[in-house]
Amino acid sequence: MHRSIADSTREYARGIAGGLLFSLPLLYTMEMWFAGLTARPARLIGYVLVTYVLLLGYNRYAGLREDASFAEVAIDSVEEMGLGLVIAAVVLWLCGRLTGEMTNAEIVNQIVVEAMTVAIGVSVGTAQLGGEGQTESGERNDEDKPRDDNDGAEQQSPKDEVSFSGQLVIAMCGAVLFAANVAPTEEILVIAIESSPLKLLGLSILSLVFGALILTYSEFRGADKFVRVSGARFVLMNAFITYAVALLASALILWFFGRFDGESLEICVAQTVVLGVAGAFGASAGRLLLQAGNAQ
Repeated sequence: MHRSIADSTREYARGIAGGLLFSLPLLYTMEMWFAGLTARPARLIGYVLVTYVLLLGYNRYAGLREDASFAEVAIDSVEEMGLGLVIAAVVLWLCGRLTGEMTNAEIVNQIVVEAMTVAIGVSVGTAQLGGEGQTESGERNDEDKPRDDNDGAEQQSPKDEVSFSGQLVIAMCGAVLFAANVAPTEEILVIAIESSPLKLLGLSILSLVFGALILTYSEFRGADKFVRVSGARFVLMNAFITYAVALLASALILWFFGRFDGESLEICVAQTVVLGVAGAFGASAGRLLLQAGNAQ
């Protein structure tokens, strides 16, 4: 799809805003700077690949252009990663985190570690921070056009019905955005070490309750469209699946930041449960908020 310079400029502006909105705390976090200096090459490669897959999934199921081909989705994802790298490099340099005393490898590692979460924020911002009255091509939205009462059923957007796999990808994006902001901090390990099994169980129950409330009872915009609910069994199923995604995202993030290195299995599980509270909130809210904007 051909885009004018004005459209591209607006899209990049939304992306920059989204990238900073969701990742600025990470760019100001000392533990993230340290992780960038100590990250192993294999983990960095894995981090980049997982982020790119998440971007592909988000752009496919909740991105800006509903009729985009796979090639366009792939190109958009590369652009978002590139923009994330630029944003991270500029902010880190302005904050004095990139200096002449650092090796090239240390500079690249620090930028890449920060840029991946920025890239997800860029993708979300590009899709969700647009005006309600216009589409990507600048045309008026269907909401502002006269239409028959039956138009809602006949002209429903393809992305109003996101598949189960698409919901999982979007939930994972939400979990990463929320959990990554606190995963590098020492507080997660401290809480995990000091929490008794009973308190960890309480955190798990709290996470499940958050998920159920947000997905089914909060009446968030888009909840009735993106999360089908018909009975207690479906409420519990939605909550458990979303929590499982949050725990997976939390474990992967903790592993990347080296929080499992040298720790016992008990402490690793405890850290995952502790971080899973933020991950569950992000996964639950993300399933609604990260795609509701395109349903308008």
